[in-house]
Amino acid sequence: MRWLLVVIAAIFEVMWVVGLKHADSILTWALTVLGIIVSFALLVHSGKKLPTSTVYAVFVGLGTTGTIIMEMAWFGQPFSWAKVGLIALLLVGIIGLKVVTNETDAEAGARDH
Repeated sequence: MRWLLVVIAAIFEVMWVVGLKHADSILTWALTVLGIIVSFALLVHSGKKLPTSTVYAVFVGLGTTGTIIMEMAWFGQPFSWAKVGLIALLLVGIIGLKVVTNETDAEAGARDH
């Protein structure tokens, strides 16, 4: 469940990053700011129970991946196999970090503080 919050935070990150580029009205700017607030609130909450370094790496990696895909799919950035390959490499690294992260150590550390 905690990792799901990190994924949701990354989805909101994609929304606000795209919003920074494409916002052009009060409503779109308000939604962008809301995305920033929700994204970082979920990130901070997740970082309290999970290893902060891994949470941040997963958050940034998924956010970067989502932003690149959004830009290519909906905003006219050119498709590139090199980008796809690098995204795949990034995702392998993110999955690897998640797999080698020992959550019980992080939970024990959080209880000690």
